[in-house]
Amino acid sequence: MDLSLHPRQTEAFLSPATEILYGGAAGGGKSHLLRVAALAWCVMLPGLQVYLFRRCVQDLLKNHAEGPTGLLAMLGPWLAQGSARFSQSRSRVEFANGSRLHLCHCQHDKDALKYQGAEMHVLLIDELTHFTEAQYRFLRHRVRLGGLTVPKAHRERFPRIVCSSNPGGPGHNWVKAMFLDPAPAGSVTRTGPQEGGMLRQYLPARLEDNPTLAATDPGYALRLTALGNPALVKAMRYGDWDIVAGGAIDDLWSAKIHVLPPFAVPGSWAVDRSLDWGSSRPFSVGWWAQSDGTEAVLADGSCRAWPPGTLFRVAEYYGWSGKPDQGLRLTAADLARRIKDIEGVFPFAVRPGPADSSIFDTVNGTCLAEDMARLGVAWLRANKSPGSRLLGLEHLRRRLGAGLKTPMEEPGLFVFDTCRHFIRTVPILPRDCRRPDDVDTQAEDHVYDETRYRLLAARPAASSSEFRL
Repeated sequence: MDLSLHPRQTEAFLSPATEILYGGAAGGGKSHLLRVAALAWCVMLPGLQVYLFRRCVQDLLKNHAEGPTGLLAMLGPWLAQGSARFSQSRSRVEFANGSRLHLCHCQHDKDALKYQGAEMHVLLIDELTHFTEAQYRFLRHRVRLGGLTVPKAHRERFPRIVCSSNPGGPGHNWVKAMFLDPAPAGSVTRTGPQEGGMLRQYLPARLEDNPTLAATDPGYALRLTALGNPALVKAMRYGDWDIVAGGAIDDLWSAKIHVLPPFAVPGSWAVDRSLDWGSSRPFSVGWWAQSDGTEAVLADGSCRAWPPGTLFRVAEYYGWSGKPDQGLRLTAADLARRIKDIEGVFPFAVRPGPADSSIFDTVNGTCLAEDMARLGVAWLRANKSPGSRLLGLEHLRRRLGAGLKTPMEEPGLFVFDTCRHFIRTVPILPRDCRRPDDVDTQAEDHVYDETRYRLLAARPAASSSEFRL
């Protein structure tokens, strides 16, 4: 039974932080750390209740229960001595001292409700980016000591949460925003009241943290380096959270090429807007200028022309609370008023563009599209026909690919550098693991959906009379 840890893993084990993400490179021993921590703490603290989660039950059994380094193998001596018992029907390990290790899954948001009454002294989550932020926040609020008395030597470390993850997955954005962005790696910070006031820490996981793997499979590092896609190598070999590999467009996206400083839109170009509606989830409004082949004067004073039909995202309004995938809960009328205010300072006219077809539905006598139209913000119904999701991604990939070629022969797509939410969310969108020709709908895909609507909407060239001084 091997319960040894590398010094960096031991830092996560012994850290006083109560909310830890040990994340980064593949093969760093992250899952092993969670198993060791679970068993060690259960033996050390009588009566401790530890909950170990994976998103799907199949992954839970495959990655933690089975195999030569799985829980059953690690528990062997205790099971033989009768000091521990594995209950398959209850999916938990019961220790003679009253401690229990619960093996749990939470595939859907509603599944979190099964743990409404749980008293979690320790919460362990493997592959955190596979979970939604709502799932994590719900499970986190069940972490409490209750009636458990913790010896003074360990009192600062419990209750606690330890999570592991590679970069990527549908939850990449919210995990990065919560654990990596606020403070340098390794530092321990106290979160504000809205985050529960917990101590929080991010510890980078490296392949070098797992010397056992290096000894038993010395070729693993080379196989990671030979993944082919440079972004995938950075994410999986080096744990780079600033790029997501294996994503929907990461092989075509180049910020140096596709992101431009704002320039004056020529008067003969058409400008319209697109909308992905949301209330509890973010909404996204994008303003698009379509080239008719006329030259534009760029920010540096140079002139450039693009193939007719090339799209430029010139402005955006993203309705979020500042937390990934959490909306502003505006009414449609309030959104229309804000759009009117934004467009009031534009030096060009804005035409109606495609919007999420759900706003055209009449529910209890109310139609959101009609509410907005009455305030002067009209929309066209977006193409959400069967196959439109796959076609939309194909259109985006084709346009990004066109922008990489010199000279450009087909219409491309470019983004002004002021459109931060497009730049933040779209380039890192993962593919759906079940439908690899589509984007994972569990990711923060609101800007992408609104972009997709625009790409599938045919737009004739506008006349210069639509330019407003």
